[in-house]
Amino acid sequence: MSFSQTQFSLPARSRGSYLITSEVVKAVPEIKEFKVGLLNLFIQHTSCALSLNENWDEDVRADMSDALDRVAPEDKGEGLYRHDAEGTDDMPAHIKSALIGASVTIPITNGKLATGTWQGIWYLEFRNAKHTRHVVATIQGEKM
Repeated sequence: MSFSQTQFSLPARSRGSYLITSEVVKAVPEIKEFKVGLLNLFIQHTSCALSLNENWDEDVRADMSDALDRVAPEDKGEGLYRHDAEGTDDMPAHIKSALIGASVTIPITNGKLATGTWQGIWYLEFRNAKHTRHVVATIQGEKM
């Protein structure tokens, strides 16, 4: 069993859902070295998330962002949340991050991510302002 770990940064982006599969493959070239294994991606922040979901229709990402905004709306001065020290979008961002999660694990088969036909890796940013985010990528498995 072999292990590999690297860290990479995602470009600064504001609120939204972004397909980052190609960015991950580029940032983690070690994927190609593994015959079989698991890639775990962990985002080191509490107001964004990672997910596996639809990779073809951009409307799915827009709809997901809209749906999450309905689940955890921004406080418009209504006193919805006690935590507001970092802005009215911060506490809803923490809620969304807890619901979606900070990590995803994807199988590796013959040097490629073994995602389904319509699956892609999503980065969901829940803050209004642009933030650069850091991801730890850990691979465990059998090398070629």
